[in-house]
Amino acid sequence: MDIFERLKAAAAADWNSYVEHAFVRQMGEGSLAQAAFRKYLVQDYLFLIQFARAWALAAYKSRTLADIRAAQAGLAAILDETELHVRLCARWGLSQQDIEAAPEHQATVAYTRFVLDCGAAGDLLELHVALAPCVIGYAEIGNNLTPHGVEALAEHPYREWIGEYAGAGYQAVAAAARKHLDELAARSMTEQRFEELVAVFAKASRLEADFWQMGLEGSTQ
Repeated sequence: MDIFERLKAAAAADWNSYVEHAFVRQMGEGSLAQAAFRKYLVQDYLFLIQFARAWALAAYKSRTLADIRAAQAGLAAILDETELHVRLCARWGLSQQDIEAAPEHQATVAYTRFVLDCGAAGDLLELHVALAPCVIGYAEIGNNLTPHGVEALAEHPYREWIGEYAGAGYQAVAAAARKHLDELAARSMTEQRFEELVAVFAKASRLEADFWQMGLEGSTQ
């Protein structure tokens, strides 16, 4: 069992509240209100700006060239991910400037600043544990929503979003992040410290669930 599986098992309730959230279930069913998805998507774009900063911080916190390259790859993946948001939002007449002018929701601020604080106050391992629910979790969600493959989604209203995270490109990003997390843990994690990292992972998972909830609340506005 790698460190990611151990963290998931130790924080199972918090993890499940995130990956099995009603927002995710409704998106998989195709019943998610467009207003909820649109609110989520705008906030997720703002979220990714802060996560790009977190990956840049990971490069700064790195002590080896391999770790710096891992941070560079993570940052590049985040920047590529924003293109999906811009493309989808354009369908509702929202420009990139419109998205960037939107105010950050409290759920966006809470999660992103938590991750940045973990990076600023902790070491590289703690930062990557805080990043893991997002980076690796979205790949798991993408897989969960495509049990018969992306092609089987046919005319599903959220096929493009689901396909992005279920696709080979993002799955490779998540696999690399998972491998790197295991390497960092092998270098510096003790069993005593594992409990501290579980607390970080659990909180990040709860904040992910809160982020989905923020989107669901958008459907009533």
